[in-house]
Amino acid sequence: MNFRSGFCNKTRSSPTPVIRRSPALVLIATLSACMVGPNFERPELSPEAKFTRDDPGATVSANTVAGASQSFSTHRDVPGEWWELFQSQPLNTFVSLAVANSPSLAQSEAALRQAQETAYAAGGALYPTVTGLADFNRQKFAIGGGGAGQIIANISPIFSMYSASLAISYTLDIWGGVRRNIESQVADVQYAQFQVEAAHLTLTSNLLNAVIQEASVKGQIRATKEIIQVQERQLSILRTQFRLGGVDESQVLQQVATLEQTKATLPALEQALVVQKNLINTLGGFYPTQNVVQEFELSDLTLPRKLPLSLPSQLVEQRPDVRSAEAQLWAASADIGVALANQLPNFTITGNAGNQSAEFHRLFSSGTGIWSLTTSLSQTIFDAGTLNSERKAAVAAFDAAAANYREVVVSAFGDVANTISAVQKDAKALKASLAAERSAMKSLKLTQQQYTLGAIDLTTLLLAVQTYQQAKINLVQAQAARFSDTVALFFALGGGWWNRSLSAPNRVREPLTILSAVPPFNRRQTVPMSQP
Repeated sequence: MNFRSGFCNKTRSSPTPVIRRSPALVLIATLSACMVGPNFERPELSPEAKFTRDDPGATVSANTVAGASQSFSTHRDVPGEWWELFQSQPLNTFVSLAVANSPSLAQSEAALRQAQETAYAAGGALYPTVTGLADFNRQKFAIGGGGAGQIIANISPIFSMYSASLAISYTLDIWGGVRRNIESQVADVQYAQFQVEAAHLTLTSNLLNAVIQEASVKGQIRATKEIIQVQERQLSILRTQFRLGGVDESQVLQQVATLEQTKATLPALEQALVVQKNLINTLGGFYPTQNVVQEFELSDLTLPRKLPLSLPSQLVEQRPDVRSAEAQLWAASADIGVALANQLPNFTITGNAGNQSAEFHRLFSSGTGIWSLTTSLSQTIFDAGTLNSERKAAVAAFDAAAANYREVVVSAFGDVANTISAVQKDAKALKASLAAERSAMKSLKLTQQQYTLGAIDLTTLLLAVQTYQQAKINLVQAQAARFSDTVALFFALGGGWWNRSLSAPNRVREPLTILSAVPPFNRRQTVPMSQP
C-alpha cells in the first residue's frame, strides 16, 4: 500500500445545512474530517483456508471409559463454560474457584484496565487544555536613576500586582494525528481484552489437562499395583515349589528381580502424581499445602459426544490469539497515520483571559480585565530525516504485524486440523488398546494355568505378566488421550468466550466512548501489503 496516496481520508459525514452557511465552518469541518494514513481493513481469509479436505465423520467407539463415539457439527457452537460438558460438578466448582483466584488472570485483567485508561488519556488530546493561573508580584523600584522607575518611585517605591486568569491552549487535529493515536490506543485495548480471553482459555484448558493427567497417573499407579500383586502371588508359589524341590533357586531369583523391577516404576509414577496435584493447585492460585482440590478419576468424567466445529470464517473471529494479532495489526496501521501527521504543519490556538490589579480587593473590578489570543503554525524544516525514517519504521512495523497475523491464522488452522485428527485417531487407538488389554488378560490367565501344570517355563509366564502390565497402562493412557483431545479441540476453537457470562468484576467489555473519534474499519476486505 502506498501510504502517501489518499492524503486525506474522510471519516465523517458531510457538513450539515447549518454549517454550509459559513465557509469558515465548512473549512474547519472539512479539515477536521481529514485523517492521513490508511484506514484499517482486516486481511481477507484465503479460499484455501480449510481444516480438512473432507468432512470428519464420527469416531469409532469402545466399551470402556472415554470410549463413546464422537461426531462433529458445524451447527453446534462452543459453549462459554465448555468444561461443563464433561459433566463433573466438582470439576465445575473448582474451575470457577480457580478463575476467581488465578493470579495470571488477575494480571491480564489489570493490564486491560491499564490499556483502557491509557486510551482515555489519549482521547483528552481532542479537547482544549484549560489552566488556571494566579499570581502575586511585589517589588521595589530604585528611587534614583531617573526614568519611569523614578516616576513610579516618587509615588511609592514598593509596588504590588495581583492577577488571576485562565489560559486555554488547543492544537487543531487537522491531519488526524491525534485521532490516529487514539485509534492505536483503542487497538491496544482490544489487544489487552483478547489477552484476558487468552489467559482465561489457557487457564481453564491447563486445569482440565492437569486433572486428566492426574487421573491418568492414578490409573497407571493402580494398574502397576495390580501387577505387583500378581507377581507377589507368583513369587509365593515359586518359593513353595522351591522348598518342595520342584524348581531351582534361579527361577525364584528371576521372579524376585521381575517383582522389584515393577516396584521400581512406582516412585516415578507417584512423583508424577505429586507434580500434577501441585500443578492443579498452582494454576488455581493455591499453595501445595492447601487442600482445595478433590481427587478425580477418569471414570468421574463423561466424554462429550457432540463436538462443535466452527466454520473457517468463524475461526478468525473466535480465536483470542488471532484477534490479538489483528489488534496489533490495527495499531500498526494507525501508527502510520501518526507518523504521517507528524510530518505536516501543526496549528495551535492559545488564549488568556483574566484580571490584573495593584490592589487585591479591586482584582475583579471594572477595568481590570486582560486578554490575549495567539495563533501559531509550526513545521519541521530540517531534522536530518528523522520524521521520514519514523514513517518508514511505522510502515515496516505494519509489514511485520501483517506477517505475524498471517502466521497466527495459519497456525490456528493447523491446531484445529491436528485436534480433529487426534480425536479420530485416538478413538481408534483406544479401541485397539482395549482389545489388547483384554487379550493380554486372557493370555495371562491361560499362561498361569499352563505354568501350574508344568506345560510352559517361567520365562513365558513372566513375558505374559509384562505384556498385561503394559497393556493396562496403555489402556489408561489411551482413555486419558480421548479426554485431552476434546479439551484441545475446545482450546483450538477459541473456548467459547463470546458465549460466556461475565463473572469477573474487573473484566470490562463495553465499547469505549472515545471510539466515536476513531474511523470504522472493514473486517472483510484485504489490506494490500505496504511498500516502504
